[in-house]
Amino acid sequence: MPDVPAPVVKLVRRTAEPVAVQTLRSTAAAVISFVIAVLTLPQPAPLTAPLTALLVVQVTLYATLTTGMRRVNAVVVGVLIAIGFSALVGLTWWSLGLTIFTALIVGRLVRVNEFVPEVAISAMLVLGVSQLAATAWDRILETLIGAGVGLMFNLLFAPPVWVQPAGASIEGMARAMGRMFREMAEDVGSHTPVAHAAARLHEARRLDHDIADVDASLRQAEESLRLNPRVRQGLLSRVVLRTGLDTLEICAVVLRVITRTMTDLSKARSGEQLFPTEVAVEIKVLLVALADAIESFALLITTPVAAGAEEAESRLTEALAHGRTTRDRVADLLLENLQKHPRQWQLHGAMLTEVERILDELDVDKRTERLTEELNSRSAALGERHPVFAGAARRLRGTKEALRSRAEL
Repeated sequence: MPDVPAPVVKLVRRTAEPVAVQTLRSTAAAVISFVIAVLTLPQPAPLTAPLTALLVVQVTLYATLTTGMRRVNAVVVGVLIAIGFSALVGLTWWSLGLTIFTALIVGRLVRVNEFVPEVAISAMLVLGVSQLAATAWDRILETLIGAGVGLMFNLLFAPPVWVQPAGASIEGMARAMGRMFREMAEDVGSHTPVAHAAARLHEARRLDHDIADVDASLRQAEESLRLNPRVRQGLLSRVVLRTGLDTLEICAVVLRVITRTMTDLSKARSGEQLFPTEVAVEIKVLLVALADAIESFALLITTPVAAGAEEAESRLTEALAHGRTTRDRVADLLLENLQKHPRQWQLHGAMLTEVERILDELDVDKRTERLTEELNSRSAALGERHPVFAGAARRLRGTKEALRSRAEL
């Protein structure tokens, strides 16, 4: 079999990515809606149909069924407003202003939420293109064609799942945190200038921006899992990723506090190393163990395959056990050193407390307990919002258990 050129392999891989899939889906839906509008309507260029299809074919099926319908409502309302003004006064500077003003007010009344400007935009486009009421009604038909094609396209061809990009964002943030811990590990046994320690503190503070980006990516992934027929156990996947990000966010806050502690130590011990040599060796091991634990935790929550998840959990358990053992040795050494050199003892205690918080947050048993509580809470909330579906699900589970019991007998 001949070797496939590298550019071709790269192109095929990119077409399988969610961004590429979404681009192809949006393009196809727009073209199909345009063709249908050309065949069914007298308009020579029914561009409102593909425009509406582009608006409706959102990134996720959940967004399509929620924001997509509000977009369609906004476009239809705008066209209806344009019909009235085109029939009464035509297009002048003052009628344009009055149309925009009316569209914005009506958009608030019909509750299209963030798509209020699209009511005015639709009204302006129709009023500017044609001043005939019959033509405006054709624009409404174009809008409905585009909306129908967009909705059917998403129902027949499910949107891509955005879990992988969200997982990559989470892993990237965890690697950045692990890198900072390893860099601090290299500094504990030597003299660290205050400017160097302060620069790392500022870098830790910038993690807040990374968390915001990861959170946005995760929200998109959560929406892609809702109502998607290609996804099984979507609720579990959403809860695993969301609770995992919450844990990493807490660890990022503690990391920022640790860098602050290191900065204070570098200020107090100008011209000398931060810790005695025998203590610095153990602290270096401890910080590296924290880096391994955070990276293993991120791999655990983003690995869908059971075998890979078990390996990540094993690595996390090992890193946490190593971290706790090393933390105890560091505590004993610091206590011995405190009796000889009591300077900045409160900073030593603060660092040990911060390390303990990270180890506690990453604990496997604690995570399992939190996942169980979150799943029970969301299931209860879902049952309160949809009691009919919840009752049907309970009856279905009861039937399955009865059949299983009979089979065992």
